[in-house]
Amino acid sequence: MNHPEIIKLQKFLQQKFNNRHIDVRPRPKKDDSVEVYVGEEFLGLIYVDDEDGDRSYNFQMAILDVDLEDIN
Repeated sequence: MNHPEIIKLQKFLQQKFNNRHIDVRPRPKKDDSVEVYVGEEFLGLIYVDDEDGDRSYNFQMAILDVDLEDIN
């Protein structure tokens, strides 16, 4: 993904989740995905999918059971 595309993804997520602290960062040595952070906390990855001539993006986020322990 190129820089303008990364910025568009970041702005989309910031607007969608009403959170200006969302940061989309390129991955070292990878151009098919980017990392998503809130502040310095890693949330997940966005992968680009170019199959069938339609470009789409898949956001993958793992939620560990220990992360749910503090939720009431």
